[in-house]
Amino acid sequence: MTTHTAPVPTATAPAAAPAARRRRARPGRLGVHAFLLTVSLAFLAPLLLAVYASLRPYEETSRYGYFSLPKHLSFAYYQQAFTDSGMTKYFVNTLIIAVPGVLLVLFFASFVAFAVSRLRLRGSIVLLMLFTAGNLLPQQVIVTPLYVVFNRVPLPYWMSDSMTMFDSYWAVIAVQVGFQIGFCVFVLANFMRTLPQEILEAAIVDGAGVWTQFWRITLPLCRPALAALATLQFTWMYNDFLWALVFMSDGDKLPITSALNNLRGQFFTDYNLLAAGSVIVALPTLVVFLLLQRHFIAGLTLGSSKG
Repeated sequence: MTTHTAPVPTATAPAAAPAARRRRARPGRLGVHAFLLTVSLAFLAPLLLAVYASLRPYEETSRYGYFSLPKHLSFAYYQQAFTDSGMTKYFVNTLIIAVPGVLLVLFFASFVAFAVSRLRLRGSIVLLMLFTAGNLLPQQVIVTPLYVVFNRVPLPYWMSDSMTMFDSYWAVIAVQVGFQIGFCVFVLANFMRTLPQEILEAAIVDGAGVWTQFWRITLPLCRPALAALATLQFTWMYNDFLWALVFMSDGDKLPITSALNNLRGQFFTDYNLLAAGSVIVALPTLVVFLLLQRHFIAGLTLGSSKG
């Protein structure tokens, strides 16, 4: 008498089908990737053209065009742009404005966001709406009133050479903080709402006060959002030119964006030299993004959905 046993199915057979499906690229996915690649190249095209032009002599591009093949490439324009424009001084001026501005914006915005999102306060929604509505006001509308006010606000001599807020770093920092704090409050408040409420309740049971709840519990959990906002705020304050141009009369106090004007001649402008200066000016923001890239991406994804 013979017995027949049923064949035992192998474990690798079911897994082969999903692998085959993964290997087959769908037309829709290919279209999405093609669209993203096209958009990325469109955004990178001006930067790539500026880098390409900064490596070529102006005589060559003026004769053959910017889209011609290079005959000579060098970094001579970068050295000339850095020395002729005095970028070291303007870099320091920009850091004097951007670093305190970013720290103050995140410090005050985190306080307000914690109050409207984690504490049971009356009118917290209205307060959040007011901070958010401040971003809708065009900045150019209040240029003249701020100019008049800053000329009348006194400051000691060690804070301002003009004895007023006008022609001082404090005026630019105050405006940057005032305009950027609303956006940061909105982002941080929405991020804090996604944090589990049970954490604060457990801390309250253990006797934690409001300051402990904010500084030692909530704020460390908001590190990704703070890093993302710090990256954005530093980029915006670093690239700003309007407020420093309006509220500063001393050219030695202007930020790095004004250094590019020193590369423009009265009768002739070497645009390849100007392109090299623009690339140098853009490098610090690129470095900040690369250093905070992981936290920046985490800050954009975390808090996108509650629960």
